[in-house]
Formats: sequence, C-alpha cells, structure tokens
Amino acid sequence: MKQKLIGKNAIVTGASSGIGRATALALAKQGANVALIARNEARLNAVADEVRALGVQAEVLLADIRDGQQLKAAVDGAIERFGTIHICHCNAGIYLRCPAAELTQEQLRGMMENNFFGNLSTAYAILPHFRAQGGGHLIVTVSMDGKKGVPPDAAYVATKFALNGFFQVMRQELRREGIHVGMIFPSRTDTPQIAHVACPKITPKASPDKMANAVVKCIVRNKREMLVPYLPCKLLVLADAISPRLGDWMVRAFKLDGVQTGEPVV
Repeated sequence: MKQKLIGKNAIVTGASSGIGRATALALAKQGANVALIARNEARLNAVADEVRALGVQAEVLLADIRDGQQLKAAVDGAIERFGTIHICHCNAGIYLRCPAAELTQEQLRGMMENNFFGNLSTAYAILPHFRAQGGGHLIVTVSMDGKKGVPPDAAYVATKFALNGFFQVMRQELRREGIHVGMIFPSRTDTPQIAHVACPKITPKASPDKMANAVVKCIVRNKREMLVPYLPCKLLVLADAISPRLGDWMVRAFKLDGVQTGEPVV
C-alpha cells in the first residue's frame, strides 16, 4: 500500500492512549514522523517505541494542555526537532459522566479548561508556524456529543459543542491562508476514558483504529468533518435537525447514554 504522508511531520496531543495513540500509529504507517504530547512519560515512551518500529521518527514531549506555557514549549520543541510541522491533531480530552442538575460550577470549569481551552491552546501554539509556512492541517477530535447532547454527559457535551462552534469559524477564517481545519466526530469509542460505560449492541464502542483512520482520511482528502461511524451518526444529526423531539427519542430508543458499570479510570 502506498504511503500517503511520507516526509510529513505531525503533532498529536493526548498521544499516550486511546484515539491519540491510534492516530500516532496510523500517521506513522503512512510515513509521517510524530511528536507525541501528553502527561504520562512512561506511556508516551511506549507509544514512541511503537512509532519508531514503523520506520519513522518519534519525539516525546511532556505537557499538560491546561498549562499554556508547557504546551507552547512542547509545540516549539516539536518544531525545533523536525524543522517544520505539517499536521497538528488536537486530541487531548477528559470525560465526566454526571447529570446536569448535579454538576458543580467547579466541575464545569475544569472540563472547559481541559477539553475546550486546552485544545484552543494547542491550536494557538501551532497557528503562527502554519501561517508562516503558508499551510498545514489542524485536526480536532470533537465528538458526536458536539452534535447531539446525550445524557448524562452535560459537562462533556458543553465542551464539545464549544469546540464545534469555535473551529467551524476558524475553518472558514483560515481557508484562504491554505490552512485546513478538520473536525472528527466519533461516537462512543473503546478507550480507557469510557471503560466504565457499557454500550448497547446496536451502538457498540468503535475501535480507536477506526477513528485514527478517519483522521488520516480527513488530512489526505482535506475533509471538513468526519462522522464516525458515518451512517448512524448522520441519521441522528438529520433526525435532530428535523425535530429535536425525534432526536431525543432516538437517544432514548437506542439507549445511546449507555450504562455505567464501574468507576471511571483516572
């Protein structure tokens, strides 16, 4: 199979597990060198070994995306290491399962700091570099929760709707500068983040590899949005657009909220 990203250099945040790890490996299989950003050094080093085994370069950079200075230092380190960056995947995020009426303001702010402002900080850290070189791919992991709110994910949903709206605008503003902004909208994905949630058979958890392949496709084809899996996600979006009552019914009928079976992985 012909590699489609030979000679390209990429940054992936949240690269130590889940979609981030899968994306790093998918990009490496396509020939891209990868800078891996996350907080857990041991897990990052393990992913870096997997990336290097595919015949490309990997750089481990520690940063908490909630810390703008750490994040900028990591992005600058990736640029210094590779010389130029062609792809930046804003992927890091956390999940909180809690009914809206029971949330605290502190929990909501914490989610926004991580999922929304953390990913914005990543985008702002790479944007001057993309502008200076006249192009680049800025890919953002959003969620189907950014298209249709599903209980009891109110805080998580709020962050994902915020990402969706913000990057829709950024996509339009940066188009003429040759900067491609693409958003990935995964359904439930089989990652440690939701290991404590059981999903119905009609909407099983998808493989992180499937999401990673969508990221590669989004880059190669300059896609604006990728719904994964496409058909059931598109049906839900269309149903909700036609009638919010119908969209709410589909969430209940297909038990899209899932069932909590244990405590979340920290």
